[in-house]
Order: sequence, then C-alpha cells, then structure tokens
Amino acid sequence: MFVDFFLTLRQVNVPVTLREYLTLLEGMEKGVADYSIEDFYYFARTCLVKDERNLDKFDRVFGKCFEGLDLSSDEFLAEIPEEWLRKIAEHVMTPEEMAKIESLGGWEKLMEEMKKRLEEQNEEHHGGGKWFGTGGTSPFGAYGYNPEGIRVGQDKGRHGRAVKVWDKREFKNLDDSVEIGTRNIKVALRKLRRFARQGAATELDLPDTISSTAKNAGLLDLKMVPERHNAVKVLLLLDVGGSMDYHIKTCEELFSAARSEFKHLEYFYFHNCLYEKLWKDNTRRHNEGIETWDVLHTYPADYKLVFVGDASMSPYEITYPGASVEHWNEEAGAHWMKRMLDIYSCAVWLNPVQEGYWDSTPSIRVMDQIMGGRMFPLTLDGLDRSIKELSR
Repeated sequence: MFVDFFLTLRQVNVPVTLREYLTLLEGMEKGVADYSIEDFYYFARTCLVKDERNLDKFDRVFGKCFEGLDLSSDEFLAEIPEEWLRKIAEHVMTPEEMAKIESLGGWEKLMEEMKKRLEEQNEEHHGGGKWFGTGGTSPFGAYGYNPEGIRVGQDKGRHGRAVKVWDKREFKNLDDSVEIGTRNIKVALRKLRRFARQGAATELDLPDTISSTAKNAGLLDLKMVPERHNAVKVLLLLDVGGSMDYHIKTCEELFSAARSEFKHLEYFYFHNCLYEKLWKDNTRRHNEGIETWDVLHTYPADYKLVFVGDASMSPYEITYPGASVEHWNEEAGAHWMKRMLDIYSCAVWLNPVQEGYWDSTPSIRVMDQIMGGRMFPLTLDGLDRSIKELSR
C-alpha cells in the first residue's frame, strides 16, 4: 500500500525521493502517526512534500490511496466513508417540489430569522422546514434545499443557492506548472505585449555598430542598447473555491500561460467578489490576508487589471454589507469593485461560464454592469476581445 502511494506521487510529478519514503516508514514504525488517519496525513505530507505548489497533487493521491481506511486495524480494513453517511441525510426533491418552497423574503429577513431561531433552538433537527438541521427545507443547515439559505456543516454546495456559508473552508492554490494542452492561450496573450528597452546597455546593437564603424573609417565602434523586455504590467485577481472548482483546469492553463508571458505579473486570490482582503496563498488565507487598500496603494494605475471568476453567487454578496458568503464585510463588494476600477482604467473580467448562460444568472448581470460591459468569456475569442479592450 505505501509503495503504491510512493509510486503514484512520483507519477503525478511530486518530486519525492526514496530517502523521504524511508523516513516515512521509519516514523510509522516508531508510532509517530499514532494510528490516526489524520495524524498520518500530516506526517506523510511533512515527510514527502517540499514545495507548497505540490500540496494539491499530494491531497489527490492521498485521497485516492487512503480514503475510507482505518489505520488502527492491522489489515487496514475498509470502513464506510463519512461522506457516504452524510449523503444519507440529503433530501432529494423533484423540481416541482423545489418550486413550491418559498424564500424568507430577502437578506434582512433571512438574517433576522437566523438570529431568532438560534436563540430558540435547543436540540438537533433533521428533515424539517424551520430549524438548523440536515436534509430538510429549512433555510439554515446542510444537505437540504431552500431558494435562499445559509449553509452550515456541508463540505460543498449542491444547488448553488446559499447566500452565506457558516464554515471555515479551505481552497487550493492554482498550479502554475500546468502544461498547456494548446499554445493558443499563449499566442492570444502575446497580443498584449509591448516591448521597451529598459535598464543598462548590455545588448549589442548590430545595425548601429556597423554604421558607426563605417563612419569611423573602419575602426570598430561597438554600440550597446538595453535588453528588450515586455513592458506590460498585469494585476491578475483570481476567484477560487465554490463553483470555481468546476473551472480549475481552464484557470490553471490561463494562470500558467500568464506566468510565462508577463515578466511584470502580480496575482492575488479572492472568493466570489472583491472585499477588503485578498491573499497570495489559499492554504494560509485566514492568517496572511493582504489588505485590498495595500494592493491599491502598491501597484500604480498603469497596471492592466484582469479578474478571473464565474461571478456566480448571491447578488447580495455584491450589493449588501455583511453579505459575503464567508465573513462579515463592513462594506458591499460593489464599493470595493468601484475603488479598484477607479484606479485601474484598463480592466476586464474573464468568465469561464458560457456566455449564453449569463443572462439567466442575476449576479453575472450585476457584475457585468459594474465592469461597464467589459466582461468576456474565458475562451480564445473572449481572450482576443479582452486583449483588444486592454490595448486601448
């Protein structure tokens, strides 16, 4: 089993060595992991992963090799995964049944009712339509259905209806080493290049050298010029987590291409909408967030601003204070978007959702209005159109 784990890690290009594998086995023999699957996960990750960019690959392999196993058994007997048990609580409903369920009537009413029911509820409830619980039609809980609700204790969204998530969620960084399946994305991005000669004169200017030498009666007169660099500066803001999980491959291809094409590239992550904080590392986003004001004051207005996200969320997350799906934001996301766009006049939003679905999603329409119609699909045609916009 451990051999398969080691070989699979190497197959997905996690650079784990035999020495590190032997360290893992030695630790297991001495009981370092204490026969706990969670302790074993962190111990194995410590032994085998040296670069944070490989954490996502490690997690995928670990889940494939060890999910549902009990390390307390000498034979590693399989047990029913917790995820399967949770699924039992799901309330499967027909579209007709869903249509009969009404929302509480807006953001203010939802928050008011949540506070009231928290004060009144004193025990678990499952399958109902009022209290915090699972598998029912209440606006509060998990694995049920409501047109507008607050999700509590559920690992992933199912219907995309939650207006707030009362859980601490962990997201994965985008992998900037993804091999591009086609060169088309790079070719499209190259259209944004603007070369300039900057810095010290270190490169031979052959035409000027020949001309100067001829004018100097044949005596060699070397002429040097600064090296040519792409002078375009890009500020890339990437939406991660939630519904963006369905678009990871496309976003990683774009991210990888952008890292290779632009010398002056700064990137940050956000979730759903822009608020008071951004972050560089999804694994430490709760502890090492970066104030959006600091970003605005650090990077000058000549940067090209590119948002990448599906803009698929509750419209409240854009227009209401406190409506962020994960935290209590003092100011509406729309205010932060306006501040960003007031500084960076060259800005576009790339959306991985097919353009034909935009009109049926209220939040996409709202975000497109905020962007002034500068939202483009994350397709080759959309990239071409967005680059023309940024090149004005």
